[in-house]
Amino acid sequence: MTERYVVAIDQGTTSTRCIVFDRRGQLVSLAQQEHKQHFPKPGWVEHDAMEIWRNVERLAPRALRRAGITIDQVAAVGIANQRETTVIWDRRTGVPVRRAIIWQDTRTDALVNSLASDPRAAAVAEISGLPLATYFSGPRLRWMLDHTPGLRARAERGEVLCGTMETWLIWNLTGGAHVTDVTNASRTMLLDVHELDWSAEALDFFGIPRAMLPEVRASIGAFGTACQAFPGVRIGAALGDQQAALFGQTCFTPGEAKCTYGTGSFLLLNTGTELIRPGHGLLSTVAYQVAGEPASYALEGSIAITGSLVQWFRDQLELISSAPEIETLARTVADNGGCYIVPAFSGLYAPHWRSEARGVIVGLTSYITKGHLARAVLEATAWQTREVVDAMNANSGLALKTLKVDGGMTANNLLMQMIADVLDVPVVRPLAVETVSLGAAYAAGLAVGYWPDLDGLRRNWHIAGQWMPSMEPGLRDREYANWRRAVERTFDWIQPAQ
Repeated sequence: MTERYVVAIDQGTTSTRCIVFDRRGQLVSLAQQEHKQHFPKPGWVEHDAMEIWRNVERLAPRALRRAGITIDQVAAVGIANQRETTVIWDRRTGVPVRRAIIWQDTRTDALVNSLASDPRAAAVAEISGLPLATYFSGPRLRWMLDHTPGLRARAERGEVLCGTMETWLIWNLTGGAHVTDVTNASRTMLLDVHELDWSAEALDFFGIPRAMLPEVRASIGAFGTACQAFPGVRIGAALGDQQAALFGQTCFTPGEAKCTYGTGSFLLLNTGTELIRPGHGLLSTVAYQVAGEPASYALEGSIAITGSLVQWFRDQLELISSAPEIETLARTVADNGGCYIVPAFSGLYAPHWRSEARGVIVGLTSYITKGHLARAVLEATAWQTREVVDAMNANSGLALKTLKVDGGMTANNLLMQMIADVLDVPVVRPLAVETVSLGAAYAAGLAVGYWPDLDGLRRNWHIAGQWMPSMEPGLRDREYANWRRAVERTFDWIQPAQ
């Protein structure tokens, strides 16, 4: 019998990847292509959606070729994607009306401030489980409709379609299926997270014509059959990248949590079929849904800048030539020398949600070297994680016992030890580091019966590394107090226009 495989399309913030996995959940081959980041104005961040689709077309055969398999050996395709990134395209031609606006973009700040004064804002936050912020897709759609001549009239006539990136990819893969999944839909502020369908009240609040929105489906089920890139293969799953990582970490039980350390970092705690009312700066989001079953929910803490702070340290300051060098440089000093970096480059996300904040470096003296700065860069990720974990413990009534971690930054052993120290809990890294892609593959394979059940997926999970806390409690408390004082210095930097 010919061995079969599952493929994940992992559409990330800086690159797109196609990864082939076998039945044990092991990576067989990987093909990757970066896409260009566009920064037309301060605070504006965009992607060319057509470039991303062309990359998928190129990567699909490359991944199969590297795996030494043919298309008939692919059991299913799953998609994980950068969430909140929003694209609008012409229904007839399939051409985007403008570049996609990505999740880091803050151009909707003035719009969000204006909408916040609307008496309906609190009700929309309750319906969506999300705070009114520049982070989410709803304000971006409104901005594009307001600032693209003629677009609103076209949207109301049903001539243009919109979606997050999995919707765009599925539309192209299938030749026209306009669908999304509950995890991505839950990041728009337009979904009723209780009913799992578009909210008429939220659509009216943001001024979004329903005709342009995709159909909402369960994360794990039927999304159509591909006619491009993977012709003849079923698309079995679509999940936002962080929900895919939760699934890939096999956090299927309430109370289990993971944090993915990438461009930004995202901590999700499975709360089961109960939607916990958000508080303490956290979000309530859909974790995943198997077709025909109730949805599982999660609390989420989103951190905007972690890995991208290391990139900034490398590319803008040019103090290192490659990202891994930051660990070596940070180890040249014993501590941060009293220096703290708060990377509020696009505002602060959880637990503060301060879109007007901007980054600061505090505590600079003539004693500070680039080694101290490197250490402060890594500590910024650790302390931001601590803020989110504290909020999550308070909101859920649970106390985090262990943190599962994944993402590119987990290769930094010093950072992992820092996180264990500031959280005072063990930090565990799995053997499979590509957990976003693996989660999409697991979900797609589950949809087509490639894997029989969740227990089978759990058996594939194995520990590769573990870090135990070793920081003296008094030092932890003092450093955390200093960090919080540094964070306060970032507030109110951007003043509203008169």
